[in-house]
Amino acid sequence: MTLIPHATPSRRPVFSIPAINFGLVIFLLLYAGIAILQPSYLQAGLFMNFLRRAAPLIILASGQLYVILTGGFDLSMGAVVTLVVLAASILVNGDPNATWPMIGVLYLMGLAIGLVNGIVVAFLKVPSIVTTLGTMLLIKGLALAWSGGAARGDLPDNFRDLGRFVARDVWLIGTLPIAVIVLIVFMMIAGWGLHGTVYGKRAIAVGDNARAAELAGMQVAATRITAFVVSALAAVTAGILVGGFSGVSVNAGNGFELQAIAACVVGGAQLLGGRGTIWSALFGALSLFTLFTLLNLAGLPQALRDSIQGLILITAVGASAWRDRRKT
Repeated sequence: MTLIPHATPSRRPVFSIPAINFGLVIFLLLYAGIAILQPSYLQAGLFMNFLRRAAPLIILASGQLYVILTGGFDLSMGAVVTLVVLAASILVNGDPNATWPMIGVLYLMGLAIGLVNGIVVAFLKVPSIVTTLGTMLLIKGLALAWSGGAARGDLPDNFRDLGRFVARDVWLIGTLPIAVIVLIVFMMIAGWGLHGTVYGKRAIAVGDNARAAELAGMQVAATRITAFVVSALAAVTAGILVGGFSGVSVNAGNGFELQAIAACVVGGAQLLGGRGTIWSALFGALSLFTLFTLLNLAGLPQALRDSIQGLILITAVGASAWRDRRKT
C-alpha cells in the first residue's frame, strides 16, 4: 500500500505587508529634494501650507480617478474650474451674504455638467475624450463670453477664506488651513465611495470589461454617469479653493485636466480602467505638485515644467502598458 503524504493546507498570513505605492516613493524622494534646498519645508507649518496649495490638484485627481476607473477621461475639469471662479465672482459680486447660496448654485452647475457628460458617454456611446473635449470648449467659451473675456465682479472675504484662511496655534501642527480640512473631508468621502461601497467594484469591473459587466447584470450606464458627476463636483470643489487663494482669473483652470490625469497615472491607476485606488490619486497628485514646487525652487521656467509634465505622462503610460504586458 502506498502512503500518500499529508498535505498541509497553505495559510495566508494574518498580517501581510501591503504593496508600496510608486507615487508615495516618488513623493518622498522629491520632497527630500525640496528639504535639501529649503530645510524650512520640514516644519509642520510649511508642510500644511504645501498641502493647502496642493489641495485643488489632489481633489481633481480624485474625481478624475472615478472616470479613469470606468475606462474614460474627463478633459472638462479645467474648464469647470475656470467657470466656477468666474461665475462665483459675478454671482456673489462681493456680497458676503450671497456666498453660501451661490456655492450651492455652483454645485448644481457641476451636477448638470457631470450629468451631460455621463449621459452622452453612456447612452449616445460617444467616446469620453471626444465628449469632454467638446464640453471643455463649450464651458470655457460660455464662461469667457459671460465675463466678457476678463475678470469681473469680486469675491468677498468669507468666500476667499475657504482657500486662504489658516487657523493658528493648532496643537501639534501649529497651523491648519481650511483648504486642508476641505481636502480631508473630500478624500474621506471619495475613498469611502470607491472602497467602502459596492460602487468601487462596479467601476473597476466596467473599466476592465464593460461588456462582461453588462452581461453580469451591472448597471454600466449608471456607473459611468456617477463617475462623471463625481468628477464635475470635484472640479467645483477645486475651483472654489482656487478662487479662494488665487482670486479671479480667466485662466484659473488652465492645464488642470491633464495634471489630474497625469497624477492618477503616476500614482498607479491604469488608463482605460480596471485598476486604481484613492491612494493613486493622492500620492500621484502629491508627487506631481512636489515636482512643480522643486522646479520652481530651482528657478526653472514654466515652459520647462509643462514639457516635463508631458514627459511624465508619456513615461507613466508606457510603464503601465509594459507592466500589463508582462502580467499577460
